[in-house]
Amino acid sequence: MQVTGPVPSSAAVSGRMSRQGSRDTAPEVAVRKLLHSAGLRYRVNHRVPGMPRRTMDIAFGPAKLAVFLDGCFWHGCPVHATHPKANADWWRQKLAKNMARDLETTRHLEKEGWTVLRFWEHEAPVAVAEDIARKREALLRAARRPRRAQAHD
Repeated sequence: MQVTGPVPSSAAVSGRMSRQGSRDTAPEVAVRKLLHSAGLRYRVNHRVPGMPRRTMDIAFGPAKLAVFLDGCFWHGCPVHATHPKANADWWRQKLAKNMARDLETTRHLEKEGWTVLRFWEHEAPVAVAEDIARKREALLRAARRPRRAQAHD
């Protein structure tokens, strides 16, 4: 059988990467606990409408607010991203695809009327939760505002 993809640089690296969690990361759980304790209710790992296999980390449906808590390595943080030396070309392509997918997801959601907030895993959970709560409240307040009657000629 012929291998068609990149070959892991070592069994240890392959094992470590396969165990890397993509859901319920420590930053996600910390932010969710703060939001929940503030009385906010949300959906976790909610599917992105019209995009199979993509989910929002936190979604506030009535406010149409999508929240993503991106890992510095996997999503290319400009401050903390690292670049593996083994299989460098493959990793560069893989991480570039992740960033392109993030941008595509954000644009798709915005086109569908969602507001998208993205935070890095290194950001303080308290500050992240406060930003999310403020934005959610602003979106709900704007949605409750009555539309001004349009003047007829």
